[in-house]
Amino acid sequence: MLALNSGSSSLKFGLYQVSGTETLCLLTGESQRLGEAAASFHVTDAQGVTVRRETSAMANAGDAIARICELLADGDAPAPKAIGHRIVHGGPHLRRHALIDAQAMAELEAAVAFAPLHTPAALAVIRYAAQHFPGLPQVACLDTCFHEAMPPVASTLPLPQALRAGGIRRYGFHGLSCESIVRHLGSALPRRLIIAHLGNGASITAVRSGISIDTSMGLTPTGGLMMGTRSGDLDPGVLVHLMREMKFDAAAIEDLVDHHCGLLGVSGISGDMRTLHAAANANLDARLAIDMFCYAVAKELGAMSMALGGVDQIVFTGGIGEHDDEARAMICAHLDSLGVELDQDRNRHGLGPITRDGSACLAQVLLSREDEQIARHTWALCGLQT
Repeated sequence: MLALNSGSSSLKFGLYQVSGTETLCLLTGESQRLGEAAASFHVTDAQGVTVRRETSAMANAGDAIARICELLADGDAPAPKAIGHRIVHGGPHLRRHALIDAQAMAELEAAVAFAPLHTPAALAVIRYAAQHFPGLPQVACLDTCFHEAMPPVASTLPLPQALRAGGIRRYGFHGLSCESIVRHLGSALPRRLIIAHLGNGASITAVRSGISIDTSMGLTPTGGLMMGTRSGDLDPGVLVHLMREMKFDAAAIEDLVDHHCGLLGVSGISGDMRTLHAAANANLDARLAIDMFCYAVAKELGAMSMALGGVDQIVFTGGIGEHDDEARAMICAHLDSLGVELDQDRNRHGLGPITRDGSACLAQVLLSREDEQIARHTWALCGLQT
């Protein structure tokens, strides 16, 4: 199975052998800075050994997929039998992982307004993949699917029924990441779990017995926590003020809340936590941005513990969640009331438990394996056997 995970200027991929409950990663790679003269293409094998590394002009994801096609044709890896795609938002009608046919493409095209940062790029990748791998089945793996069973008290937005009938509701995202955490925990899955997927996009999800019952993101991936460049939740009056008093139109508001807010907006220098940590001692705004983010995460963890009636385990994942021990420590410093007792040495080490033995609430760091989940869903929906 070839898993493709597209961004606005990047494309991650993985080639997986799937058989029943077993999934083996054969190759993994990423193209970054697509559209630039110095775009990169980096591929490693199952042992983490670099298979190919190059820097060259790549106009778009089509060029990256062409390189993937060449790599698979020239190397020892088997040719893919199907292709799976991470789709952030399928809209109000496409709510399950699905084979991509004309109807599914129409639903995805109609859902562009729900995730304008993500869906156009994903649609382009689907079309490029069809060109370079003609005849192979393709599967849409939806980030919203994991949250489909949320109860109405969590999924319903406080709007008139006439508006809600058009699909305006809480959908939730990072579902493939959450699925991968639940799968990783397996028989050790606690009844009351909170998953903190923290990266450039960030969300908190309450999971009861493996089922999502609430999550911080809403109609779109802009809602919930403040993020790298996204605002997260705002008083609606702020947007009304910008429209009425400062003459912002819809496009200007969308650009603001998606590209100029969050960590970048508060700090004025960057939406990347690594840059902010480096600047925090000399730059009060950088320090404020970090403090606000960690405080917001801790508040949302507290809210999700209420939804669950307590919490047995917290999992940190995503780029910040997996790699930023300072942010994790700052978040956990607010969580005494949840029974989190951080072990500083374990936290610095990273992967695995980061709380002390005997902590009432276990906190640990686990890797998000979205692409593996894509491969598994693709295998299942295509009915393929190795």
